[in-house]
Amino acid sequence: MAETSEKKKRRMAEKREADTKKQKNPTLTTPKWPLIKPKQNLQITHLKDTDLFTVQNFFTSAESKAFIKAAESIGFVHQGSLGPTKGEAYRDNDRISVNDPVLAETIWESGLNKLFSDIKIRGKVAVCLNPNIRFYRYKVGQRFGRHIDESADLDEGKRTHYTLLIYLSGGIKPNAKTDLSSPKDPSSDPLVGGETVFYGSRNAVVAEVAPTEGMALLHIHGAKCMLHEARNVAKGVKYVFRSDVAFA
Repeated sequence: MAETSEKKKRRMAEKREADTKKQKNPTLTTPKWPLIKPKQNLQITHLKDTDLFTVQNFFTSAESKAFIKAAESIGFVHQGSLGPTKGEAYRDNDRISVNDPVLAETIWESGLNKLFSDIKIRGKVAVCLNPNIRFYRYKVGQRFGRHIDESADLDEGKRTHYTLLIYLSGGIKPNAKTDLSSPKDPSSDPLVGGETVFYGSRNAVVAEVAPTEGMALLHIHGAKCMLHEARNVAKGVKYVFRSDVAFA
């Protein structure tokens, strides 16, 4: 009986160890998102009226880096397409999708809601951020061809009308020591390329937005969405936080 009891204890210990490993698996648990600070005095740069605008420093550098770390802990999955010959935009990037209403509400209430306080669409007002949060990663040579973003219907009569992109990398990285410590790591290189480009009539360029760490880019989507693309990354790694602004 003593041996049987010891075997049972051993099996229980092994089961607890296995359960602990599962709990530590970031794909099975909620990622550790950064604490989002309330945003004060956000500065909007209009690129095409209220249809397209940017907001500098919407995420702090620490928040941006923490989101990258959390996303990498989950693990990206390659996202491709059948290509233009099959009626799909060319797409080559890595992607994660998570459903997190708490994170969406936190970011919305941190200051995004104030940016939309005066924007109405057919009498409806912006009420929340889509809880479907996506992270994109573009490595050297990856891009997303010309396309439009469709609106999506959410619960309780909400419908998305704006795309939210927040660049988690980009701009000048002054700390050269990190480059020397890991010279073979492309994420340590300054980001070159990866611009988001918007087109108007006759393929005229309306705006060309270079990724800058922490900067938010918002543009109308659905029926009024402008054709746009994410250009080829020439150096470094481009990380993007993506969601949508819903109206009701």
